[in-house]
Parts: sequence; structure tokens; C-alpha cells
Amino acid sequence: MKDDARLIKKGDQIKETMLPGKYYRLMVKSTNMESIIAELVPHTESKWFKHSGEEMHLVLQGAMEYTVGDHTYNLSEGDVLWHKSTLKHRAKNIGDITVVYITVGTPPTFMFDQV
Repeated sequence: MKDDARLIKKGDQIKETMLPGKYYRLMVKSTNMESIIAELVPHTESKWFKHSGEEMHLVLQGAMEYTVGDHTYNLSEGDVLWHKSTLKHRAKNIGDITVVYITVGTPPTFMFDQV
């Protein structure tokens, strides 16, 4: 991102990846951070991740279970979870509707070919 500010309109994601039960949209990527909107259909989970940095997740819709290391957190709409990305972590939809959440990570490490 070369600008000082950038507006990303709905549908203008940088990249998207659709997998069975999972949908990831990369919205912002700079040298210091990235922002992803993720969707998981009911009773679907992400793969395990572990990498440098830290992350913040904000649930926009639904309910999810997020495991970081040996701890599991239950999140619902409006909840925020922060964690160090050096601990293994994954998201799981524990509800009956699609969970939608935003992940902001620093530094940018999300690889769409590895989800």
C-alpha cells in the first residue's frame, strides 16, 4: 500500500480464497499489517496456524471457538480476542449460522495458498 490512506469498498478485496466451508478476503496489506475478513460455515474449522507476530479477531456475526495454545475461548458477535501468533491457533464455528470475523495481523504473514 503506497498511499497514506486507502478506502476499500465492499467487493474490492485484494485477494480472496474459497475452500469448502471457508471464505477468506484479504482487505488490506501493508508492510506492517494485514486485515482479513473470514467466514466459516457452521461446524467448520480453520487449519492450525503458527507464525511470527500478533493478531486481533473481531466477531461480526455468529459464534466461534478460538483456540490459542492450550486455551480455548468462546466468542460471539462483538467480542474481540488478541493473541501472540507464535502460539498455535485456529478458529472453529460452533454455531448454526455462518460466522464472520475480521482478523488484523502484524506483521503480514497470511498465505492464501496455505489455508
